[in-house]
Amino acid sequence: MTITKKIIFSVAVAVAFSSCVSKKKFAGLQTELAGTKADLERRGEMVNDFKNKLVSCEQDKQRAEDAAKAAQASKEEQMKDLRAQITDLQKVRDTQMQQVGGLTVLNQTASENINRTLAQLEKKDKYIGLLQAAKSKADSMNLALAVNLKSSLNEGLDDTDIEVKVDKTVVMVNLSDKMLFTSGSYKISPKAYTVLEKVAKMLIARPDLEMMVEGYTDNVKISTDCIDDNWDLSVKRATAVVRTLQTKFGVDANKLIAAGRGEYGALTSNDTPEGRSINRRTRIILMPKLDQFYDLLNPDNVK
Repeated sequence: MTITKKIIFSVAVAVAFSSCVSKKKFAGLQTELAGTKADLERRGEMVNDFKNKLVSCEQDKQRAEDAAKAAQASKEEQMKDLRAQITDLQKVRDTQMQQVGGLTVLNQTASENINRTLAQLEKKDKYIGLLQAAKSKADSMNLALAVNLKSSLNEGLDDTDIEVKVDKTVVMVNLSDKMLFTSGSYKISPKAYTVLEKVAKMLIARPDLEMMVEGYTDNVKISTDCIDDNWDLSVKRATAVVRTLQTKFGVDANKLIAAGRGEYGALTSNDTPEGRSINRRTRIILMPKLDQFYDLLNPDNVK
């Protein structure tokens, strides 16, 4: 008999026999009924407790299943990534194998290229040595020429009137304005003939040389009936020098060049009389002919 049925039966008995049972009996039945109710409430609480536990177990089970599914999905994703990595590594391996095969060919080609490069460098080293020897020879020639010129040209002249120096591959002779020309003109002064004659003799004796004459002025403007400006004066002075070398001293005109620089290319400032005097000059540049220069580069001529 269930608890509910037992309670109903007890109540029915109590009602049916309430009139014929004693008070003592009735009180006992009431006590039993109260106990049964209390037991019923306790068992109801137990049922609720079991229900709550059942819900909790179902929730735990669901969480466990979800966690298992998530773990399975994670493992499958890891496996997918690992398969992709394996595929990539296989591709890299195949590429490296191809590269190794190609490098074998490249190394052979590179070795041949290196050998050719070394051979070319050896030729370049010889050529550099040739150039150094040629430069050394040219420097020696220019130095000897400068020493001879300075010794010859300075005789009887003030040191301030003439300057001889070696500049790179040429010998330069700077002649003062007051020694070569009369003031403000391009007419050669008589005392300049001594210097120009010595230069002419040196040129005639050295067929391997050419000469360029450059005229310079200061920045004081000049304009006359015969002279347009400073540049015109510098050109006329250079022309006068080369014409004198040709007509008076017999220098081959093919070896002579005339040029004018005017007030440009000054050696110093034109702000003082001394500076202007330095800038008024004629420069003679002694240069080896091109064929002479190329002869210096001939290995047969370099010892």
